[in-house]
Amino acid sequence: MVTKLKTSEIREMSTEDILKKIDELKNELFDLNMKKATASLEKPHKINQNRKDIARMKTVLAEREGGNK
Repeated sequence: MVTKLKTSEIREMSTEDILKKIDELKNELFDLNMKKATASLEKPHKINQNRKDIARMKTVLAEREGGNK
């Protein structure tokens, strides 16, 4: 079960772990969108939750890159 990731939890993760998690969430998001299209989606709130988690992780990555320059 995927739970909402807190920003503080994301910041504790390594960059490599964040990138792996983003890939996992993107794959899950694709699957959820396919289920939505076939009307067999049980938990539609997971789509928005995954999108927001991906955005949080990308924001943390951008902050790290900005701090290194």
